Amino acid sequence: MNTTKPQPKRGTPDFQLLILTLLLVGFGLIMVFSSSSSLAVFNEKFNNDPLHFTKRQAAFAVLGTFVMFVAMNINYKKYKKLFIPVFFLTLMLLILVVIIGSATNGATSWFNLGKFGIQPTELAKIATIVYLAALITKKGERIRQWKGGFFPVLIIVGIVAGLIMLQPDLGSCFILVATSGLLIYAGGASLKHILGCISLVALGLVLTLGVGSLFNSGGDQEQASKNYKMGRIEAFMDPFHDESDTGYNLVQSLIAIGQGGVTGAGYGESVQKLHYLPNPYNDFIFSVIGEEFGFIGTAIFLLLYLYFILRGIIVSLRCSDPFGTLTGVGIMGLIAIQAFINIGGVTNTIPITGVTLPFISYGGSSLLVMMLSMGIVLSISRDSNRPMKEEQVKSVIKKDYRATV
Repeated sequence: MNTTKPQPKRGTPDFQLLILTLLLVGFGLIMVFSSSSSLAVFNEKFNNDPLHFTKRQAAFAVLGTFVMFVAMNINYKKYKKLFIPVFFLTLMLLILVVIIGSATNGATSWFNLGKFGIQPTELAKIATIVYLAALITKKGERIRQWKGGFFPVLIIVGIVAGLIMLQPDLGSCFILVATSGLLIYAGGASLKHILGCISLVALGLVLTLGVGSLFNSGGDQEQASKNYKMGRIEAFMDPFHDESDTGYNLVQSLIAIGQGGVTGAGYGESVQKLHYLPNPYNDFIFSVIGEEFGFIGTAIFLLLYLYFILRGIIVSLRCSDPFGTLTGVGIMGLIAIQAFINIGGVTNTIPITGVTLPFISYGGSSLLVMMLSMGIVLSISRDSNRPMKEEQVKSVIKKDYRATV
């Protein structure tokens, strides 16, 4: 006689969230083509192919869609069992990339695999979210304690952030720390502990950039890195003070957005993407969106993006399992924070840090990890959409009947 309890039937994924994810990926492909084709067609390095970047991004979009659907059909609770080996694998990759990785724009953060590159930092973001969600769920109420709850979690975040800063990648480090802080707060940690850590991080940043710039110690590379970071802060304070050097990128971005006006120049009609904007298909793709679609088009895009984030948070909060809720909130928080840093940087709301706009900017590693992340959130959504048993349906009907009598 079989005494094994039947497993509860899983629900359907959240349809709205799935469609919104695919819409954002599709719009990203359209904008990558618009922002990169005119540059690639005149560059022999890209074989004068206007579809060079678009084809590569489309390949990752197809692979990412497959990965998303696979992750969506795996019970999210299984990720909780794998969080330790995946996390330590991520740590090993972060160590290796500093030793044998390829340097790009002053950061050693890539593994070159033929024509493609892999950025372990992108995987580290989602791996840290899953690890922290599992750890916080295990600790429960102890997360409010300093020694047995908050401090061990803080050590984990510090180790990952430190490895990322060895590359160095300040933008990704800030995103990881901010997302971890959101996740720890959502997990019930003491606000006093969190604010204390924020104060220490802010003080360390000020001392590193401010006091460090007063001294000329260190090698040429170290000094150049300090000057580069200070240049970004100076450009944020007054981009037009040195618009041909430190403020050049931001000035060109503001010109692009300003030229968009109310209705925009039209799709494909951006002027700033023609060798004025640096990396118009990557860090500054939002500037091209602003120029081509104007205030109205940009507002529609931002509202859609905001609804996508809110929908993901709502779906996560409906989950009956704390691990599922924390993982989903962490993933959607990661997307929201990274989007804010990208858009805030190119609009001079905050200093530029050089991060991609999730689902929109060119970048295979970023797109692949983001779609994997959405597959996990969609798997979590199946928990709240689980069909009710017959007795549960009768109970709901009785409650509704009593409420109307």
